[in-house]
Amino acid sequence: MSYRLAACAEMLFLDLPVEERVRRIHERGYLVEIWDWSTKDLAALAATGAKFSSMTGYLRGNFTTAEGRAALIATAKESLLAAELIDSPRLNLHGTGLGDGGIPVLPGEAVTGQDWIQAADTLRELGELGAAAGRTFVLENLNLAVDHPGTPFARAADTLALVRAVDHPHVRLNLDLYHAQIGEGNLVELVREALPWIGEIQIADVPGRCEPGTGEIRYEAVAAALRELGYTGVVAMEAWASGDPDAALDAFTAAFA
Repeated sequence: MSYRLAACAEMLFLDLPVEERVRRIHERGYLVEIWDWSTKDLAALAATGAKFSSMTGYLRGNFTTAEGRAALIATAKESLLAAELIDSPRLNLHGTGLGDGGIPVLPGEAVTGQDWIQAADTLRELGELGAAAGRTFVLENLNLAVDHPGTPFARAADTLALVRAVDHPHVRLNLDLYHAQIGEGNLVELVREALPWIGEIQIADVPGRCEPGTGEIRYEAVAAALRELGYTGVVAMEAWASGDPDAALDAFTAAFA
């Protein structure tokens, strides 16, 4: 395969401490993703020898209000410093901060034209910060129907439009195909359209958000399209294990081999 595989330590081996989860995933040969870095001992994670793919790139804030933008930029700077400790090349963003259960801190599905302008300006500023640090911010699409109701700039079409408009080499998409299947579908054509702007791809099956083969998505076809397109980035399983975590990773590898 031309792309690399990663797995999310927040969703696998949940009976183990996070450092041991990271070690297990690394020993299986995958890159590792984490979410909120502020709750973790980053030195201990680095000591596992794991290679990281991405981590959350902010702690608070949003794209559109003055206070929210200031908080987002400030905590993105903190996140860039944290990324150095584990050498995470990508830092993940959402349309607004997410609270308990994935509910947006600042709901607003119906965004204004001014909101779009402010969001693009914020992403450009983040791109400059990323460029100075040698890292890339990636904007993740989310679904509104199941996991993240009320999140602005959530659909893949929205995130793609923003990243295209910003057109900065250190601002890219984290194209989550689980979320896209729930919200929009047509995954292979979505990947084709978004390819120049993709920084990373995340996957899980629908429904249930578990490993490939547990739901309706034929990920083997997606993998074939990625190979045909010459995709050389990361495909990350951000999914719960339906049973044994090692078996879930085996199913992931089989689908994308």
